[in-house]
Amino acid sequence: MDMSLELRIGGLLNQRHLTIATAESCTGGQISDRITDVSGSSVYFLGGIVAYAYEAKVALLNVSWDTLNTKGAVSHETVLEMARGARQALGTDLAVSVSGIAGPGGGTPEKPVGTTWIGLVTPEGEWTRHFVWDGDRKQNKQYSSEAALQLVLDYLEGRLK
Repeated sequence: MDMSLELRIGGLLNQRHLTIATAESCTGGQISDRITDVSGSSVYFLGGIVAYAYEAKVALLNVSWDTLNTKGAVSHETVLEMARGARQALGTDLAVSVSGIAGPGGGTPEKPVGTTWIGLVTPEGEWTRHFVWDGDRKQNKQYSSEAALQLVLDYLEGRLK
C-alpha cells in the first residue's frame, strides 16, 4: 500500500529538519487538515493561514492590493505572494499556497470555474502550477489540496528545477 502524500511529506520534512506553513484560499484549510492528520506533525507544521477574502490576503499574508486588482486572487503572482507571506508570518522553511475558483459560481471566460493556482516558496526557489479542474465544488477543493501536497512532495524529492 502506498503511503499518503502527507505521510511521505512528513517523513521528508522530519528527516531534513524543515518546517512548513500553508496559505489557503479556496481549500479553506483542507491542506493544513491533511498535514495535521499525521501524528507528530507539530514538529514540522507550524501553522496555516486561511485567507479567503482580498482583505484577509492583504492583512494576513501581505499580498499587495495592486496584485489583487491587476492580476486577481487566482493568479501566479497572488499565490507566490501568499506563500511568501505565510513563510514570513510563521517563520518556516517552506510555504505552500492555493487560490482558485471552486465553483459552481465565480468563473469568467478568462478564468472558468475550476481555475486554480498553487504556489510553493522555499529557500531554493519559487514555483507555481496552474490547473483547471472539472469537478463540483467539493471535488475541486480536494483536487487542489492533492495538487498542493504533490507540489511539496515533488520539491522534497528533488523533482523541481
